[in-house]
Amino acid sequence: MSSLPPDRLGYVFQNPGLRARALTHLSFLPEHPAETEANQRLEFLGDAVLQLILTEALYRLYPGEREGVLSKRRAALANGAFLAGLARELGVPAELRLGASEAAAGGRDKPAALEDAFEALVGAVYLDSDLATARRVVLGWYGDLAARLGAVEAGENPKGRLQERIQPEHGNEALAYDVAAIDGADHARIYEVAVRLHGRELGRGRGPSKKLAEEAAARAALAALENQPSPE
Repeated sequence: MSSLPPDRLGYVFQNPGLRARALTHLSFLPEHPAETEANQRLEFLGDAVLQLILTEALYRLYPGEREGVLSKRRAALANGAFLAGLARELGVPAELRLGASEAAAGGRDKPAALEDAFEALVGAVYLDSDLATARRVVLGWYGDLAARLGAVEAGENPKGRLQERIQPEHGNEALAYDVAAIDGADHARIYEVAVRLHGRELGRGRGPSKKLAEEAAARAALAALENQPSPE
């Protein structure tokens, strides 16, 4: 099995077995007797580590907000659908270790499996290093937290939000989404899409479908433009 490229994760495991375990679904064990543990324990640990990382980051990012607002924002960044989306951006679906029947049933793109694997990866990075390193790596996966929250609060329609930002000055046809690369086996394609404004790249994203890759590219473009004036 190929591994998640270190430049995608932003981390190289000292103990590759932890990475492999984080990507191991329970359905994998009956068909591989040598494997004794799936990712459930790592997911349990990673959930707690993720909550701490996000809590601290939001506490620092929004010094004037009350705890109720901070709790809602943390929940938005840690709910199952959101974590599954982050897992797709990291290319996790293609790397999940599944039993044959689970894989045939579409297990690679089941939100619950992707959420668990994402949290397990958080736990694996923490065990393999320390809290400071896990914080750096995990926040790198999230990118700009304010931009992520903006996308969630706007109904998670990054392509629509990007179009709204660009359209007043450049018109409806200024943006173009182009497939830059396609990786992976036939049953586990990963698309890389670039979004361009009049030929100039604004952002790039990856996903198991063109649609999800386009959304990731739009999200990256929005994050890049967040503190800039509208492009000329």
